[in-house]
Amino acid sequence: AEDGTSIGRRNQIMTGVKFLFRVTLRRHDLVAEIFHIKAPETLPATMSQQEAKRLLITADKLRVRTILAVGYGCGLRPGEICRLKAGDIDSEQNIVRIVQSKGRKDRHVMLPPEVLTLLRQWWKVRPTRHDTGVPLMERWLFPSRNGGGPISTRQLNHLFHQAADEAGLKKQLNPRSLQSFVSPGRRRSRSQKAAQSALPSS
Repeated sequence: AEDGTSIGRRNQIMTGVKFLFRVTLRRHDLVAEIFHIKAPETLPATMSQQEAKRLLITADKLRVRTILAVGYGCGLRPGEICRLKAGDIDSEQNIVRIVQSKGRKDRHVMLPPEVLTLLRQWWKVRPTRHDTGVPLMERWLFPSRNGGGPISTRQLNHLFHQAADEAGLKKQLNPRSLQSFVSPGRRRSRSQKAAQSALPSS
């Protein structure tokens, strides 16, 4: 807004005003005149292959490297990485099944061999204390250390920025920068090949 009020704050105020007119004053004729502002969508900064390779090599902890490699090599959004389960990985066809992705749609993405190798290494040492009673295919790939659920996007964000700092990356990056490298449409195949070439061989 021109007065410096953030879009989120303005929309909160408008919600209160709409409640006032609709419920308290019963001025339904005025409710239609009150609208919310949609926040502009901005693209995250992207990483070059060299920057991605430096990020992955610098991440010396297997858990962090695997999370980053899955996001970058498969082109996944942060929330999609967090919600991955063992049953979503099809090692025979080298694909990952993304359940209820953006727009509540399921989709499949290619699984680079380098990422599959990391996933297999991670599965051998992955924490299992919360697996009791959970079917194998329903177990989280990246379980939270604080409970029986998956790692949160907030935790992933912290791990990403920690790895980026250790790699000396100065750009204003965030976990979405991993996914943004894989473009939609005809560029997807070419971009995934480039992403695979940035992944360090195990």
